[in-house]
Amino acid sequence: MKLGSSNLKVSKLSLGAMGFGSHSWRKWVLEAEQAKPVIERSLALGINFFDTCDFYSLGESERILGDVLRGVPRHEVVIATKVGNPMHPHANGRGYSRKHIFEAVDASLKRLSTDYIDLYQTHIWDNSTNVEELMEVFADVVRSGKVLYVGATTMPAWTFCTATHIAHQRNLPPLISMQCEYNPCHRESEREMIPFCRANNIAVIPFSPIARGFLSANRQKVKTVRTETDDYGQQLYGRPVDYRIFQAVDQVAGNRGISPSQVALAWTMSKPGVTAPIFGATDVKQVEEAVAALSVKLTAEEIQAIDAAYESRPIHASGH
Repeated sequence: MKLGSSNLKVSKLSLGAMGFGSHSWRKWVLEAEQAKPVIERSLALGINFFDTCDFYSLGESERILGDVLRGVPRHEVVIATKVGNPMHPHANGRGYSRKHIFEAVDASLKRLSTDYIDLYQTHIWDNSTNVEELMEVFADVVRSGKVLYVGATTMPAWTFCTATHIAHQRNLPPLISMQCEYNPCHRESEREMIPFCRANNIAVIPFSPIARGFLSANRQKVKTVRTETDDYGQQLYGRPVDYRIFQAVDQVAGNRGISPSQVALAWTMSKPGVTAPIFGATDVKQVEEAVAALSVKLTAEEIQAIDAAYESRPIHASGH
């Protein structure tokens, strides 16, 4: 599939590398020897799109991904990473200043063992950011050849619109993708972000399509290391309505003889504007299950049953 308006082609799923790195960063994260077979199986099953971030395990995720992908011809894979979260304790060790981005892109290239990054994205948004400076420095890293395309992760829709307008007005490289949280339990991006992306042919590459594991391991039934220790997931998922949504997803899964994870992925992939959901995996079986979900086509009735259980979150309460 094309990534937005670009000619870059990516697989219909992207493997997210937040779960690769160091146990000291998150208890559920896989260390290098555990992560390698997951990445290799993804490659074997046709996934060419890999998403990481400098912040994940403070760079260890990038190192692990880069070490494994060095065994693959560089032109065969699409590597995406992100910038913006704290990497150093000093004032300029994070954010979207020219100073930090110039330092951060070189550090990511070194950890990834590559000469260029296919897709370089903003990460957690900082409302104090000078968007004009961000777009200018993104243009500079593209012109340098260190980055091929630029994109963004969750930010206010009006800010994303502003950044897109600045790029068009100044003839700068556009933001070709938006990485936003999107799944049956989290649909706030349907308000403005996804319609804007669809209108402007910007790729939507949702993260957490299985609600950080909530829709595969409902806490009332199955406990995992992640569901027990993921503080962000615990804060965001667990409303009474989320359990009703899980029940709807689980009902569809039971009727079809597949897993709730596959139904959640199929739901996300069925939505207009979605290009390639980013899924996390902590073992090879989860990769195989996710790829098998590509062949799951939900009926309109099944989608409606899941959609009907949803209740919107309050404004400013929809995660990062």
